Amino acid sequence: MTIDRIGIGVREDGNERRRQITLHSFRRFVKTTISDLGYADYSEYFIGHSGSTYWRKKDSEKAEIFRKIEPYLTFLNIHQLERQGADIQTKVEELEELNQSLRQRDKVKDDAISQLSDQLVYLSARLQEIERRQVVGAR
Repeated sequence: MTIDRIGIGVREDGNERRRQITLHSFRRFVKTTISDLGYADYSEYFIGHSGSTYWRKKDSEKAEIFRKIEPYLTFLNIHQLERQGADIQTKVEELEELNQSLRQRDKVKDDAISQLSDQLVYLSARLQEIERRQVVGAR
């Protein structure tokens, strides 16, 4: 069973047939959480009790209450993960732009160094030529 494979298949005290975590334990968690938030009637509706007063509420009212309680029922906050992903993507794009800018600046500096090196070679050759002429002229 999946719950055993992920290591949470603990059995209740002395009961080999009953587990501590079951689908019904999730249902109890949801009912209790919603009730503790002050929405006891809504909790009855939410877990499917047909006698709930919320069967007569408008869908917009039910949706509004759900928006209020959802963060307390959600273990994996998809919206937060999406925001974090978007933030990370923005940072990646910024870093890529910075990297490109630095590469371009590095290329400009390499070109300048290469140009200075060529000028140094030219000036050294010219200096040697001038020194050679002076030696030849002094003889």
